[in-house]
Amino acid sequence: MIELLNGLFLVFIAVLAVSTVRLPNLFAVIVIAGFLSLLSDGMLLLLDAVDVAFTEAAVGVGISTVLMLATIGLVGRHEKRPAHRPGLPLAVVSLTGMVLVYGTLDMPRFGDPLAPIHQHVAP
Repeated sequence: MIELLNGLFLVFIAVLAVSTVRLPNLFAVIVIAGFLSLLSDGMLLLLDAVDVAFTEAAVGVGISTVLMLATIGLVGRHEKRPAHRPGLPLAVVSLTGMVLVYGTLDMPRFGDPLAPIHQHVAP
């Protein structure tokens, strides 16, 4: 049951993340980002990380939303269209993501009792 709820949270978070990138109205982006943070709070609660969920709620839903709404007063409500295509930034972000995933391939499996950290007892 918990896995199903985690999966639903993950699907909703992915849909909201894609919609956040696609919207030109910055007010709608801020509202969706606050709701995205609220969904991640629910997911953290299901994972029994209550302290992390509380911090995410205070920072992600509270302070970040207020700061972004204050920023709208300075920059305006609608996004301006870029003058160039975002090919280079997309390539840099994709390459960085691939390098980070490659770096995790050498890690031991989660909870592995034969992992190096579980083989030495500190004095």
